[in-house]
Amino acid sequence: MILRDLVSSLPRVTASGPMDTEVLSLTADSRAAGPGMLFAAIRGTTIDGHRFIQDVLAAGCTAVLAESAPPADLPSGIAWLHVADSRSALSSMASLMAGHPWEDLAMAGVTGTNGKTTTAFIIHHLMKTAWHRAGLLGTILTDDGVEVSTAKHTTPGSIELSALLAGMRDHGCRGMAMEVSSHGIHQKRVSAIGFDACVFTNLTQDHLDYHGTMEAYFEAKAAWFHDLAADPRGKKPAAVINTDDAYGAELAAALDGKMPVIRYGFNVHCDYRANNFRQSPRGMEFELTAKGRSFLVRAPYIGRFNVYNLLGAIAAANACGIRPREAVAAVAKAPQVPGRMENVGNAGGATVFVDYAHTPDALRNACRTLRELGPRRLITVFGCGGDRDRGKRPLMAAAAAEYSDACVITSDNPRSEDPLAIIREIEPGMAGKGHISIPDRAEAIAHAVRNALSGDIILIAGKGHETTQQFADSVIDFDDRKHASKALRDRAQTIADNR
Repeated sequence: MILRDLVSSLPRVTASGPMDTEVLSLTADSRAAGPGMLFAAIRGTTIDGHRFIQDVLAAGCTAVLAESAPPADLPSGIAWLHVADSRSALSSMASLMAGHPWEDLAMAGVTGTNGKTTTAFIIHHLMKTAWHRAGLLGTILTDDGVEVSTAKHTTPGSIELSALLAGMRDHGCRGMAMEVSSHGIHQKRVSAIGFDACVFTNLTQDHLDYHGTMEAYFEAKAAWFHDLAADPRGKKPAAVINTDDAYGAELAAALDGKMPVIRYGFNVHCDYRANNFRQSPRGMEFELTAKGRSFLVRAPYIGRFNVYNLLGAIAAANACGIRPREAVAAVAKAPQVPGRMENVGNAGGATVFVDYAHTPDALRNACRTLRELGPRRLITVFGCGGDRDRGKRPLMAAAAAEYSDACVITSDNPRSEDPLAIIREIEPGMAGKGHISIPDRAEAIAHAVRNALSGDIILIAGKGHETTQQFADSVIDFDDRKHASKALRDRAQTIADNR
């Protein structure tokens, strides 16, 4: 694409140098720079891309996007774009270069602390049921309508995101569902993308290592909605908000009159309201009241938190053009979401669930859900990640202790920290609740399963779908589900041998 055409997508830019230069591709990674490319200099939290401008020019880049004026000694023939915000400008150019693929897709985005993955999975399932092909972008999987692959990031960078959306469009997808992280919003990865439905699930303590305070965390989430309210990008976006959540109620009130707001939850003021919730180990059912009609919803999930995920998904699907009755019929056959309250199996009367719960609120919800199934005992295996919000470590312990009969504290992803030091910061939150600390996660899982009684439920929380464990000097293969399955097999064998 000719640079002059790319520049036309930027509202404010000071351009110098040859604007008739052909740009073959965009990059924000100096290591990938080469001839015919435009390099976007991004100021990151630890690295400033402006430091590498001389390197990318030496590599043959023909254009630079930066938050500074060109240097006096800039070589002739190099185009320079001076903007106030490189991230926002790059997002706009990436979307234009891909042909604004979101214009041809029914776009549903999901943000919030907990429930993003499950809600996006359900929306994707509803879209595929209605339209045969639909895209998915999230923490676990990427589905471009033809190929399913393991996801690299919750919300891809703006260049990759636009390319993925273009692939979905070209593969015949009519819609797509994606997780929109607070990092993705703050870093302008979705700032040039139009949406039809924007879901807010909830907000609880997480990512304070990045945002600093809950207020800043909330503002990062809310900015996405306010931005789309001010500039809907030619679409008619609806804000689909869980107003049982205090932050959700605040967001909905702030958006009233600025964009369509669809409230969901259990409270009487909700547009999509759940009543008469019932569950068993096999699934749930509840009554949905929406658009003046009532529907009986049956789904293969457990937990009140999954009622919220279903309500948000059904409401978002409707905002994207799928009728509630069609959506309700489809959720009865919704897929299991990997690592989200996943039933791994049973041996000797003990059942194991694996869940991604890695925040205090998510862990409390997971424990409460399993407690409601009436186990003889609930045993919870959990830890906390290293190099992340240290303040939530005792809060995680308190959440587990509230509903569990016994806990096994172990390592999650220690990263650069000492696993024992992390555990010592978790333990005070147990407040006297019976627990044992076993740093080796595989041994912790085996211990919990080996010592369970018939009728017990074991929850292994924190890593969910993840298949690796991160240490200071290595990343090893590690899947909670595989280790739990092995522990169940060993338990079954031990019981058989003792008969």
